Amino acid sequence: MKKMIVAFSAVAAVMTAPAFADDGMAGMSMSGKPSAMKAPSGAAMTDAEVKNVDAAAGMVTLKHGALENVGMPPMTMAFKVKDADMVKRVHEGDRVKVRVENVKGTLTIVAMERQS
Repeated sequence: MKKMIVAFSAVAAVMTAPAFADDGMAGMSMSGKPSAMKAPSGAAMTDAEVKNVDAAAGMVTLKHGALENVGMPPMTMAFKVKDADMVKRVHEGDRVKVRVENVKGTLTIVAMERQS
């Protein structure tokens, strides 16, 4: 009985693995030829408003729209920034477009553009 449970667990783990690879494989070419890998300008960028900037912690609080690529509905939340310069370029009340990604288990702003 134990062998059947272990075998079933191994099969179940293999069967669910592709669900986690979907986003990471976007833009990849399996033909052996290099692909452009560059997303169109503004791809997956979400409108947001800066609610708070904590330069010491490297965090920006955003009131944002849905972050489709990480499965998050609209809300207000603090995010880590990819690089410290990002917090120097924005201020409370600024309208921005952001790209948030899961970086080593932490939702992180990887791109941020101020809107005029």
